[in-house]
Amino acid sequence: MQPRLGNLDIETPRDRDGSFEPAIVPKRARRLAGMEDKILTLYAKGLSTREISDTVSELYGVEISH
Repeated sequence: MQPRLGNLDIETPRDRDGSFEPAIVPKRARRLAGMEDKILTLYAKGLSTREISDTVSELYGVEISH
């Protein structure tokens, strides 16, 4: 399917020597180990799902759905 406004070329930087190391989630990992347990603990302590979402956003700089 062709876009109505034409093609768009996207250039992404490459890390050819493999020197980039992610700070939070390791390379080739899909989940952060122990994150689900931490979220369940916060919920068990009485935090609302919105409060948990806001807390994770503040701590890790990522958004999760409430």
